Amino acid sequence: MSLRPLLAALLGAVLLGPAPAYAATAPGDPAPGSGDGIETARTGRQLAPGVRLESYDRLEADRWLRIDELVADLGPRSGVRAEYLGTGGGAGPVTLAEAAARYRPGPGRRVVAAVNGDFFDIRGTGAPLGPGVSSGRLLHSASRGPGGGAAVGFGPDGAGRLLRLGLDAAVTLPGGRTYPLAGYNAAKPPAGGFAAYTADWGGTRLPALGPGPAVELRDGRVTSAGAAPTARPAPGTTLLTARGTAQAAALAALRPGDAVAVTARALPASGPAPVTALGGRGTLVAGGTPLRHDGEANDAAAPRTAVGLSRDGRRLSLVAVDGRQRDSGGLTLTGLGALMHRLGAYEALNLDGGGSTTLLAAHPGAAALTLENSPSDGTPRPVANGLVLTAPAVPGPLAGFRVEPLGGAGRVFPGLTRTLTATAYDTAFAPAAATPHWSADRGRIGPDGVYRAARPGPAVVRVAAAPSAGPPEGAVRLDVLGPLTGLRAVPDRIGLAAPGESATFTVHGYDAQGAAAPVEPRDLALEYDRTRWRVTDDGRGGLTVTALVPQAAGRLTATVKATGATTRLALGVGSVAAPLAGFEDAAAWTGTGAAPAEGHPGPGLALEARAGAAATPPRPLPVPELARALSLWVGGDGSGARAVVELAGADGAAVTLRGPAADWTGWREVRLPLPVTAEQPLRVTRLSAVPGARAGRLLLDTLTATIPPTGPAARSTARPDPMVATPAQAAARPWRFATAGAPARGAELVLTGAERAPFVHRGVRFVPLDTARRTLDGGAGLARMRALRQALDTAAREPGTAALAVVLPYAPDTLDRKETALLALRLAEFRRTTGKNAAVITVGAPRFTAGRTEGVLTVAAPRTGPTLFGADAFAPPGRDWLSVAPSGSGA
Repeated sequence: MSLRPLLAALLGAVLLGPAPAYAATAPGDPAPGSGDGIETARTGRQLAPGVRLESYDRLEADRWLRIDELVADLGPRSGVRAEYLGTGGGAGPVTLAEAAARYRPGPGRRVVAAVNGDFFDIRGTGAPLGPGVSSGRLLHSASRGPGGGAAVGFGPDGAGRLLRLGLDAAVTLPGGRTYPLAGYNAAKPPAGGFAAYTADWGGTRLPALGPGPAVELRDGRVTSAGAAPTARPAPGTTLLTARGTAQAAALAALRPGDAVAVTARALPASGPAPVTALGGRGTLVAGGTPLRHDGEANDAAAPRTAVGLSRDGRRLSLVAVDGRQRDSGGLTLTGLGALMHRLGAYEALNLDGGGSTTLLAAHPGAAALTLENSPSDGTPRPVANGLVLTAPAVPGPLAGFRVEPLGGAGRVFPGLTRTLTATAYDTAFAPAAATPHWSADRGRIGPDGVYRAARPGPAVVRVAAAPSAGPPEGAVRLDVLGPLTGLRAVPDRIGLAAPGESATFTVHGYDAQGAAAPVEPRDLALEYDRTRWRVTDDGRGGLTVTALVPQAAGRLTATVKATGATTRLALGVGSVAAPLAGFEDAAAWTGTGAAPAEGHPGPGLALEARAGAAATPPRPLPVPELARALSLWVGGDGSGARAVVELAGADGAAVTLRGPAADWTGWREVRLPLPVTAEQPLRVTRLSAVPGARAGRLLLDTLTATIPPTGPAARSTARPDPMVATPAQAAARPWRFATAGAPARGAELVLTGAERAPFVHRGVRFVPLDTARRTLDGGAGLARMRALRQALDTAAREPGTAALAVVLPYAPDTLDRKETALLALRLAEFRRTTGKNAAVITVGAPRFTAGRTEGVLTVAAPRTGPTLFGADAFAPPGRDWLSVAPSGSGA
């Protein structure tokens, strides 16, 4: 989940260093480049003079979006250039990070950012499908297909434009006869004519060149002739092939030593040839007008990468939009064009998207690039090429230090530590050599950058190039929270599949107001079975657990050395089968084309493999949270039908698992891995069958989940929140209100959950939010967040309002986790910036709970009997403004 100000606002990571390097900007609505939704978060940083990264989150009516935009000023003034990024080394597709690390931009230059590039032959050779030009040299021509030679090109002065690149190429044979060359390092060989392949070929293997003849050339002469090889041509060698009767005959007549000349260059449809060019597919903006792609096969919402240019070609935008995730639903081509237009593009081109969408950017002073987006496959996909942004790297004077707390956590508890790093950078934001000298206005910090907190409150840690304070320097603000009162491992269970597999966890502490901060490994003592597990510091503020045995279950206890507070983590390695459905109740499963049948053995379920046929269980089947896969016994009839298991994620998102084609007869157990991006917890909602080559019928039995044997997580032993009170204590407050049931004695108002409009009573602004619809159901979340912001703005201005209470009718899973986090964030910001109180009251919950997060009180009032609230909106600092007496305590 990416609510980008969450770390800055709630974890106190407020950087006080030079603003051009790190400047967080507040979310707004509307914002430049925004659509009909609201921007919920934004951060930005300078990568080099003339290059900036803007990253922001949005809530639209039907989806969340995460967007990263690289903005570059191209040309002589900034010295920034966009350059072709190949994979290098002749290995075919590699990850963008690997390609960027291999790239050599030349003396006096450095790589500051990169995005993935062209579509490629992903299921075949791995070679790019469009044209490619680097340093004025043609690397590959476009293959036949939908791209049509569309490309983004950059001239000698750095300015860019969209263009179409054809091929101007020829083969001259002995005797002077010249033929056109139909393909040059093309991923898909031309249907007829000559084609050439060189060491610049970008695939893992050559394409199927057919049975025709082929010759190898070196220094303009034939060195060998025969059938086409499959290996990449060696440097300095050209492989020439031919399709078509005349061309094949001419090529077959060649003998070693014959002189053959091959020439090839990119031919733009208009204008000068580019120095750099990268292929794409689908113009998004043309002549300042966003184009529509309605009805096209590729116009579904997906992860997207795009390149946009201003009218003069000097302003470049490289945009990555995450998709296929609950946290970011992606964009259609039409939506992407609208976004690029709003971002100022006069023309824009769609690049490869889906799992290929990747964006990397530098941090000030860092030599390597950092992954900024969240690839939809869960990890970066190998790609065929990309664009890199390079900038001048002439060593300059020290400009400052980028100061970062370990793991980005700008909070710490009294008596505990926070490790800080200082990275020196010069005036071009490139790495610089300097020794940091640390100082702190509160607490202690050693020469190793380890800060030990003292009493609660803000602390500023500074670093300078000399012991005496003064520029150039860097600084970070750390918020020292109240004393540690609670501890929790996140996650509280870890399940591993086999020896050698690892997973990470962090230990989070909480103060009395529910403010959270991670506890560093150096502050913890760990107890666990060292014969079964290895636990190491991951270097990022967390711990890594590695299994040493094939099957085990156990516990890890983490204790804070300074306070003695403890938490426990359940561990497991191996696998056990957890039953989900045995189909003894097959008759209770509903749906057309489904019926009880003989199982394997005992009762089972029969499914017709046809459209619309499905079986729904009497109730959704919960899947254990650590499940790696589902297993199902399938009785096949040889028809090739596929069993399908349909699930719903935590926020209602659909997850579909498709089994193999049942081309067998009899029973076979099939394993269906769960995607790593699925939102836990999951529930099985339906079974169906996809038809195969012919009509079929599947038998199903014994649906299980494969889980590690961790056992349950440790139970929380937290004490009741201090706001939980007796009826007498609640009655002692200046005034009272209640929820549910008959009005409690002395209550001035009763919250039913049916309220529709905000109102103010005795210094409290009550804000009802309708929870009838889910976050992404027709803009429901958008409407709630707009109503909340309006109420917060109003309450902040009202001198007679000292507290704000959000009232939510109980509706489980209606607010997805991002909306819930955004609600908590907005209330915490309101409390922090205004000094006024805040609470969230849920009416009609199944049971009573009370707690707080970041000082915002949260109460779930049950539907059975009234819950009495004693209120004092103007309570003095340090005292809760609510006392809550739950139902059954005499209220």
